[in-house]
Amino acid sequence: KYTKFSICYYRINSLDQKTSIYSRLENIAIPSGEENKTAVLSYDYRIIPLENTSSTGTYYCKVKWNDIQKTGKGVFVLVRDTGYINTSYGWEILITLMVLLGVLSITATALLLWKRK
Repeated sequence: KYTKFSICYYRINSLDQKTSIYSRLENIAIPSGEENKTAVLSYDYRIIPLENTSSTGTYYCKVKWNDIQKTGKGVFVLVRDTGYINTSYGWEILITLMVLLGVLSITATALLLWKRK
């Protein structure tokens, strides 16, 4: 009963649209003496090439027997354009903080001098 099954790979994008990527049918022969035992089989599938940013989404694997269906947890893949540079705001935040502290320091000094007069 469980020797014939189908494997399906698909993607769900940010708009919850499902796109089928690959599917195949399997018919596994059970060796003599291995009946009624649990077996684990691994199936790897590489999704390449990822053409453009529309390939971004969560990728799933689903296995379906006659009356049973199991779906994986999914893997989120973010595809970026060629030449994308991840921006870092570290220097901008540091400079802004230094300028703000400088302005506050000058203002506090001016207030102290004004209060003294």
